[in-house]
Amino acid sequence: MELVVANSIAEFRREEWNRLFPDELEDCSYYRAVEQAGLPDFAWVYFGVREHGALRAAVPAFVTDYELDTTLGGPLRRVSDALARRFPRWLRQRMLGLGSPVAEHCHLGFAADVAADERPRLLAALLARAEAYAAEHAVRMIAVKDSSAAQDALWAAAAPTQGLRRQPGLPTASLEVRFASIEEYLGTLGRATRRDLKRKLRAAADLRVEWRRDIDDIAPDLMRLYRATYAQAQYSFEELTAEYFRAVLRELGPRASCVTYWLDARLVAFNLVLHDERRLLDKFLGMDYAVARERNLYFVSWLENVRYCIAHGLAVYQSGQGLHREKRRLGSRLDANWLWYRHRNRPLDWVLARVERIARLDRHDPELAALLAERQP
Repeated sequence: MELVVANSIAEFRREEWNRLFPDELEDCSYYRAVEQAGLPDFAWVYFGVREHGALRAAVPAFVTDYELDTTLGGPLRRVSDALARRFPRWLRQRMLGLGSPVAEHCHLGFAADVAADERPRLLAALLARAEAYAAEHAVRMIAVKDSSAAQDALWAAAAPTQGLRRQPGLPTASLEVRFASIEEYLGTLGRATRRDLKRKLRAAADLRVEWRRDIDDIAPDLMRLYRATYAQAQYSFEELTAEYFRAVLRELGPRASCVTYWLDARLVAFNLVLHDERRLLDKFLGMDYAVARERNLYFVSWLENVRYCIAHGLAVYQSGQGLHREKRRLGSRLDANWLWYRHRNRPLDWVLARVERIARLDRHDPELAALLAERQP
C-alpha cells in the first residue's frame, strides 16, 4: 500500500480520479477549476491510496484558518464575538478539512473493484495519513466536511478510531423531477404553495432569462450580486472570486452554465449550475436584494431550473444546502450531512465537545432535528 499526498489534482490522471467518482458532476475538472480560482486563505491537499500502482481510494482536502464560531447564532454568537475581540487568535484554529469548501459533500471515492468490506481499511489508512499530515504541518484541528448520508455507515465505523466525533451539518435538498410540465409540478404541491408560486411568477413576468457559458462581459455585475448575497448569508465559510465562476465554466464546458436574470438591460440575478444527462446541481445564486423582494427572484430561479430539467429530461434537481424548510415545502427530499471533527489539543477538544452539546444546529432547528431522528436506524 502506498499513501499519496498531493498538492494539486493535476498529480492524478484525470481518468483515474474520475473512475473513483462515476457520474459525479464535481469531478476532476471541477477541482481543477477550484484550484485556479485563487480562493483566499485556502490551500489544497489530496490524499490517495495506491496498491500495485493503481489508485484505490482518494479524498480531497483543504487547509485553512477556521473560525470556531462559524455556525453559532443568537446569544452564543454574542459571547463568541466578545471573546474574539479580546482574544482574536483563540477562536481561529488551523484546520485540515477532508472534503472541499465549495463541494456539495465530502468526495470519498473508491475503485469499482474495492469490495464493501475493504473500504473501512482504506478509509482508515487515509485518515491515519491525514493525522500524520496535520502533525507534520502544525495543524490544530482535523475535520470531515459534509460526509453524506450515503456513506454514513462507513464514516461512523472509521472516523471514531481517529478520535473524530460528529455533529449535524445542513442537509442536502433534491427534487425528483417526474413531471411533464411546470403545471404538473405545481399540481404536486400544497394548495397554498401552488397559489403562492403562481402569484410570484406573475410579479416577475417582465424578467428576461438567459443561459450563458461565458461571463466575461458581465463579471463585475455578477460579482456585485454575489457579494450582496454573501453579505446576507447566515453562515459564511469561503468567499468566491470572479475567477472561480470563469474557471468552472471553462473547465466543465457544456456541463456548466450561468443562468442570468435581467430587468431590461440590468442584471439582477445569476445562478451557477452544473448539469449532465441526469441531474442539475444548483451551485451559487447571486441577487440584487431590492429586486429580489419585488420580483421573487429565488422562486423564479427555482422554477427556471425545474423547467430546464423537464425540457432536457433530467431526473433530479439538486438544490444543495440552506433554506431546507423552504425546499421541503417545494417538494424536495432532504438528506443528512455530517461534520466529523476533533482538536489535536486534548484539553481544548474536551471544551469543544461540551460546547457542541448546546451549539449543535439541530438543537435550534426542530426540522433538522426531526430529519435526523427519521434517519436513525
